[in-house]
Amino acid sequence: MRMTRPKTSIILAALLCATALLPIEAQGQSATGAPPGLQLSGPGVAWVGFMAPKQSNYEIARTFNDFTNPATGIGPVTDDPAHPFVNNEVAREMGIPPTYRIANLNNAAAKNLMPWVIDSLRAQNALVLQGKNGEPREPRCWETGVPAFHLNPGAMHIIQTPKEVVLFLTGRARHIYLNVPHSANPKPSWYGESVGHYEGDTLVVDTVGFNDKTFVDSYRTPHTGKLHVVERLRLIDNGNTLEVAFTVDDPGAFYQPWSGTRNRHKVTNPNNRLTEFPCAEANDDYFNIGLEPVPQAEKTEF
Repeated sequence: MRMTRPKTSIILAALLCATALLPIEAQGQSATGAPPGLQLSGPGVAWVGFMAPKQSNYEIARTFNDFTNPATGIGPVTDDPAHPFVNNEVAREMGIPPTYRIANLNNAAAKNLMPWVIDSLRAQNALVLQGKNGEPREPRCWETGVPAFHLNPGAMHIIQTPKEVVLFLTGRARHIYLNVPHSANPKPSWYGESVGHYEGDTLVVDTVGFNDKTFVDSYRTPHTGKLHVVERLRLIDNGNTLEVAFTVDDPGAFYQPWSGTRNRHKVTNPNNRLTEFPCAEANDDYFNIGLEPVPQAEKTEF
């Protein structure tokens, strides 16, 4: 049976409704443990990765579902200049057809990749050039891992409590446990084990314990079980933008750590509620272009 998340959605919706009913003053530092300058949850509050109409321009559209390079240092894998990536938002802005991603294997970010990672991306590039399997894994209903979790431009809902911060994004959930150490031997999982703490008005999240079944981006850049990701979440732009800056370290895949950012914009609307995402529905390889199968559950979930 294909994987769906009906139980999860019902539970998460109940949690969000419960949070929305809290008095505003109860969502301050005493209730959540967060500093006043980093209140990320509240009635009708969500954080979206797509651009606001008033900000419509190519540079912002370009990061619709991509990471932004750091000011200095090694950044994420980017598109090949000979085959520019055109996402749906850029396509709308410029009136041109969208394209699939082809990784640049000749820039500084590529030189940071170990040979086996380069080989993997070269094979993926070849498939895309043949018109095959150009989708990232997320549309195929796979869990995305970290930091690729942040690439989805949809609405991210956040619940803050003194012991835990939970990120909900299009049917996926990440749990960040506050002010505790990592387990001695965390069991490998899709999103790893995340622990966090506040440094001033920044939430610092340290995640280890990943399996090796995900990619770190939408170019299908692989990693090993040694992956270690540190995220720093803070509010900028007078509290209207959530900046997620991250550093990725994996001595099995990258010669040096690399970093990037992914901003999200605040939207406040009473109708901003968590909704169910039955990803597997009508998600077959209709055009026979070699898309990965949708994951299959070994047994029913209800």
